[in-house]
Amino acid sequence: MAVAELGPVVLDCPEPRALARFYAGVLGGTVEGEGEGEGDWVDLELPGGRALAFQAAPGFVPPKWPAPDDSQQFHLDLTVKDLDAAEKAVLELGARPLDAEDRTRTFRVYADPAGHPFCLCAC
Repeated sequence: MAVAELGPVVLDCPEPRALARFYAGVLGGTVEGEGEGEGDWVDLELPGGRALAFQAAPGFVPPKWPAPDDSQQFHLDLTVKDLDAAEKAVLELGARPLDAEDRTRTFRVYADPAGHPFCLCAC
């Protein structure tokens, strides 16, 4: 029997609203509280009832990729149908490549504008 139910994945970042808008561009969905001031917490309600949340973290330091001596903390795997098209879209939204040179693999690694790593996966 489960003790809990998984809520939203929460990303610490310097600018919650800006990062929520980036992921809304990547995943779709609605940024909750869009018209309000810069809050410490912003939700992205995704299609299908899932959610990502973004929390202000003063002094935020992004994880390093790859860094065997430092903690990566976590990363998101985002499933796509066309890696090239998805790569073009996330780069236009402000992502930067971390490990995307090997075009024979079924995944490529990027950083969001706050520096969190994520993978585009054609798996």
